[in-house]
Amino acid sequence: MRYDAEATRARLLDAALTEFSAYGIAGARVDRIATAAGSNKAQIYHYFGSKDQLFDAAFESIVTTVVSSTPLDVHDLPGYAARLAELYDAHPAIMRMASWQRLERPDDEPVKMSVDSVRHKIDEIARAQADGVLPDHYPAGVLLTLVLHVASVWATATPEFSTAVEVADADRARHVADAVGRLLGQ
Repeated sequence: MRYDAEATRARLLDAALTEFSAYGIAGARVDRIATAAGSNKAQIYHYFGSKDQLFDAAFESIVTTVVSSTPLDVHDLPGYAARLAELYDAHPAIMRMASWQRLERPDDEPVKMSVDSVRHKIDEIARAQADGVLPDHYPAGVLLTLVLHVASVWATATPEFSTAVEVADADRARHVADAVGRLLGQ
């Protein structure tokens, strides 16, 4: 049987994402990650170097997923926000990983792809504002921040809030799109 290094690496990343999103960096255990991936701890260190570097790789995979699967559409910011909300609902590990990153690594250098993506989006929004496609009531960076936070509202809500505010999962993205539309004065 031929060994498939890429498949092993992918399984380790998937298992790490599950583990880190549930327990954070400090609480995650490499033995559980290795077992879940059908591998061993030595492979984690071989492919990633350390538990911290494995977290970095898992976090970067989340960033890649979000950036590649939800491109910004300045002509439809409500739809963009709704697509993000649907992605967060479908993949709760995304927001959990972002929370662990903020909690356990507040002073780390940001992921370059994420920073580049945010800057690109701000530039696109600024151009759309200059062209009259989007209102300029808020600076481009502020507008993007508001849109992103509205998109994540359900994914970041506490269980108590989610229990008290009864909104069907199928309606969440629609409410996000409506809120962003109202933010834009539509």
